[in-house]
Parts: sequence; structure tokens; C-alpha cells
Amino acid sequence: MIDRRTLVFFVLSSVFFGGTFVAAKAGLEYFPPLLFVALRFDVAALIMLGYVALTASYEELRPRTRDDVVGILATGGLVIGLANALLFVGQQYATSAVGAIVFSLNPILTPVFAAVLLSDERLSPRGAFGMVLGLLGVALVVSPDPAMLVGGDAFGRAILFAGAVSAALGAVLIRRAGSNATLSSTVRIAWGLPIAAALSHGLAWSTGESTGSIAWTTEALVALAYVSLVAGVLAYIAYFGLLESTGATQANLVFYVVPVVSTLGGWALLDESIAPLAVVGFLTIFAGFAVIGSESRDVRTLLPEWVAHTPVAEERATATEEPRGYRSD
Repeated sequence: MIDRRTLVFFVLSSVFFGGTFVAAKAGLEYFPPLLFVALRFDVAALIMLGYVALTASYEELRPRTRDDVVGILATGGLVIGLANALLFVGQQYATSAVGAIVFSLNPILTPVFAAVLLSDERLSPRGAFGMVLGLLGVALVVSPDPAMLVGGDAFGRAILFAGAVSAALGAVLIRRAGSNATLSSTVRIAWGLPIAAALSHGLAWSTGESTGSIAWTTEALVALAYVSLVAGVLAYIAYFGLLESTGATQANLVFYVVPVVSTLGGWALLDESIAPLAVVGFLTIFAGFAVIGSESRDVRTLLPEWVAHTPVAEERATATEEPRGYRSD
């Protein structure tokens, strides 16, 4: 069974990240993409650094191991900085539907890196089937024109795919470093956000983006506030807490739920319609989660009580206990 803390982290990550696509789409009308990302992380970094300075001791803030440093660099450089920079730039060249499909490859990419870098997160056949079901559900939710996926601007799709690769690789590296890391996920985010901001500013400068092109309207400030405070602080606190609780592969399943949240948010807030096929997509995603989660169920719960506690049942239950959707060495 999934504990309450993990479930809360999963729901919050999905909801907060889901709103990011709406806020980003609105904000890109007023900000150049890379500068938008950079300002987002400037604000988020100030908030997080102020928070940990007030709530954590010097020893809790100080990186003490090589894995602490690896975790910080993977957090700020790959999962937050590079992944978001590529996402915002790539979204200029592709529709939101195509962007959701490409970025939802993240949960498919994560097991590939995990199989190489992690010994305790190997995808089983049932887990792989659940992953494929989830991706199919995402495709049904966003319902893109097939011609848009195979034609159009390949450059935009390549940028989005690179962003998904960056996020997946970074999550696995953080998980790999976790065994010898001493920093909490909150402190690691506080260290990582300035790195993400510096990287984004460097990319913005290299491409010639300027603050003079920003239109400082009320809508722009609202969009910046959301991607900075909600999607830039709260979402990452929830996501990295989930990563520590469940592992890289399962944590990245939130990217299957993000298009669902975005679609429902557009329906509730922007009066966008939901196609019947999207409802089928919702159900398909949930079916994929059910398949992945079914491996975690104790077989003794399927047996009568007097059978469940026999030595044979106990032995079989122990032998079949594995991380959900994975098999270990």
C-alpha cells in the first residue's frame, strides 16, 4: 500500500506541475523563454535560501560528501535548470499537445537510466506494461493530430525530448547519490535553485535575450508568481520528497498525470472542452498505475486468514515482495 505521505507528495507534484503549462503558456506572451525561466528561479532561489537559512543549522546546510555535491548538481543543473530551459524553448516550436506527449516520455526514459545506474530499480515485465499503458493514456488525453507528431518542426520536438532526458537522468543520479547523501531534499533544492538560475541566465545571455523585451503587465506578474512560488518551490519540494520515498522511476510517473491536470485545469478555468477520448485516456492512465501498483500487494491479502499465516504462505509472500513494478538483482 502507498503511505499517506507518498500519496500527498504525488498529488501535490501532479497538481502544481500541471498548472505550470498553463502559467508558462500565458507568461511566454510577455517574457522571452529563457529569461522567463531565469527570473522564475531567481525568485524561487531567494525564497528557498531564506527559508532554509531560518530553519536549518549550519551543519544541516553544509554539503559533507561527494554524493551531496552530485545531488546538488543533478538537482540544479539537470532536473530543474536544463530540463525547464529546454521545455520553455521547445514549447515555442511545438503545440502544447505535442509538448505533453514528448515530455511524458520521462517515465519511459527513467527506467533506462535506472537499469544502468541503479541496482534496486529494475523494471519488470508487468511494470513495463503499466508504463506503456500510462503513455497511451497521455496520448489519448492530449489527442494530438498524428501528422503533428511525425511532421512539422522536428527541432522543437528534439528540444523537448532533450528536456525529458535531462529530467530523467537527473532524477536517477539524485537517487543514486542518496545512499551517502547527508542533505535533506529541501536543502538540496535551496542549493540547486541558484545553479538553475545561473544556468538559465547564461543561456538567455548567449541567445541575446534582454530584459528590455519584457512586458510587465499584471498577467505577466501573475504567471511569474505561479511558476516561481508554486511550480518553482512547492512543486519541487513535493517532487523531491516523492523521489526519496519511492525512487526515480515511480516518482516520474507524475509526468503521466500532469497532462490530465492541465486538461482539467483548462476545462475548469479556461472553459476548454474535454473530448470523450480524453476521458478514455484518464481511465487508461489509471489502469497503468493499477498494473504497476498491483505488484506491491501482499499475496496474503488474497487468501483466507487461516491460510495466509501458514509457513508456506509466509514464505511465498516474502519471496514475491519487490519494489512496485521492478525486480532487483
